Amino acid sequence: MPAARISGKGQVTLPAAIRRRLGLKADSRVDIELRGSEIVIRPMRSLSELRGVFRHCAADGPMDWEKVRTATELAVAEEVARE
Repeated sequence: MPAARISGKGQVTLPAAIRRRLGLKADSRVDIELRGSEIVIRPMRSLSELRGVFRHCAADGPMDWEKVRTATELAVAEEVARE
């Protein structure tokens, strides 16, 4: 497991292998979350990467928001189960 040090300014340098795997470059933004006694760092997607994510919604006509809510809850539950 790669390790990192915390500088006197509280900065952490992520190991190069992890940055490459996640596609992180200089000025990339990350989301930092505290989960109990663990720190979780996730890449944040830029708006340009999210362009068109909901395009299928407009093409399919009016939304059934109950189906959207159910699908969202299922996706969140699956992600939590993986963690």
